[in-house]
Amino acid sequence: MPTAIRLRLVPRLADILPGLLLCGGVTVAAVALERAEAALFGRAWLEALVLAILVGTVLRTLWSPGPRWGAGIVFSGRTLLEVAVVLLGASLSASTLAAMGPARLLGIALVVAVAITASYGLGRLLGLRHKLAALVACGNSICGNSAIAAVAPVIGADGEDVAASIAFTAVLGVAAVLALPLAVPLLHLDIPQYGMLAGLTVYAVPQVLAATAPLGALAVQIGTLVKLVRVLMLGPVVLALALLGRRAAGAATPHPAPRLHHLVPWFIVGFLALAGLRSAGLLPAAFLGPAAVAANWLTVLAMSALGLATNLRSVARAGGRVTAAVTLSLLLLGGASLGLIRLLGIT
Repeated sequence: MPTAIRLRLVPRLADILPGLLLCGGVTVAAVALERAEAALFGRAWLEALVLAILVGTVLRTLWSPGPRWGAGIVFSGRTLLEVAVVLLGASLSASTLAAMGPARLLGIALVVAVAITASYGLGRLLGLRHKLAALVACGNSICGNSAIAAVAPVIGADGEDVAASIAFTAVLGVAAVLALPLAVPLLHLDIPQYGMLAGLTVYAVPQVLAATAPLGALAVQIGTLVKLVRVLMLGPVVLALALLGRRAAGAATPHPAPRLHHLVPWFIVGFLALAGLRSAGLLPAAFLGPAAVAANWLTVLAMSALGLATNLRSVARAGGRVTAAVTLSLLLLGGASLGLIRLLGIT
């Protein structure tokens, strides 16, 4: 390996290793707890995916990791989860993709549009600043932190607004993963309906995996596919906000144009590419099993990182109006999603 490349890699590995090992430790603890559940009760009521979030969140609330842990936690929670999503594409075939149909695609787009508009209006009614209300609306309606990160520079949001909105999407994202399975008996949902509900309401793709895993592979596939369609709405939304911002500010102070990787994240392209290869029969059978195992382990590792980035004390610091806006916005999204499921008659 050339010396220049080696010198660049070594510091990077040294930066991420402490946090990566910490996430690995939380992952091992979560898997051990899952196995202990199975041994004690005959089945695991909480999957390792969910336990990783809980263990990480408790640890983060009791102890704040210093800077030496940060790079590895971010790497585990972002890069590794994106790799897991790409690998998940190998589990989807053309028949699953075709099953969405134009009505569902249009319905997903309509739910996102209605949720953004209503959530923004709700935030303004509760007294939130324009930019904070926009961040909350986009984060809740599309894909949580990723949407907030993409929208913030386009609307010129400051650090305080970004921090407040991200804090709540992190906390409520974990709460949604833990609480959503309760909707199955309460709302009399079948597996396809639940998969679509999870895909329409949960913030991040890995969180959809955690929310749907207890109900099996079909729920995971439907939830992930619906969620990825929802994420693709980020492109048109960011573009529309950029155009509106330029028009409002005038030509003298235009907002920056959204970059391509903000419109279509690389892991969505990778997911769709692997799904296409699987549908065309170009993926060897020997690849499918290891890819599924790797995707599962990487997802649990990413859930550990998500927990380690979630501080429950941040809820108290963000304020009552933000709490109400984000919570009501999420409930509104859930209501719109259930309405779409009933309207389409999904079974």
